[in-house]
Amino acid sequence: MARVTVEDCIEKVPNRFELVLLAAQRARGLSRGEEMTLDRDNDKNPVVALREIAEDKIPLNGLRDDLVRSLARAPDPEPVDEEVMDLIPTDQNIFGLQDVSAEEEHAHAAETMSADDLNASIEAELGGRSRR
Repeated sequence: MARVTVEDCIEKVPNRFELVLLAAQRARGLSRGEEMTLDRDNDKNPVVALREIAEDKIPLNGLRDDLVRSLARAPDPEPVDEEVMDLIPTDQNIFGLQDVSAEEEHAHAAETMSADDLNASIEAELGGRSRR
């Protein structure tokens, strides 16, 4: 059997772009294992899909529906309920409880220190060496 050209299929699907989309969708279906409606004749899946379209072996409306479903975006996840959020403690991570009190005290102390006290504290941490 001769190879199918796009011109053979244009009578069934006048828009070339739609034809390409439909044939590609059908070829993906054949790759997934959908049943062929005609003999392969040593043709690859895209050629078999075009031959099926040209010979009216598959319903084009079903193919369009499959194409739209495959291109549809997944729905956005639903927002988390406050009740579920209350079940997850905020002071816990995947490894267990964190001791955040020492870090919070250090941050609070740094916010309330004067510039001179902060410099003195930094020099003390550096072992009396100057930062200059």
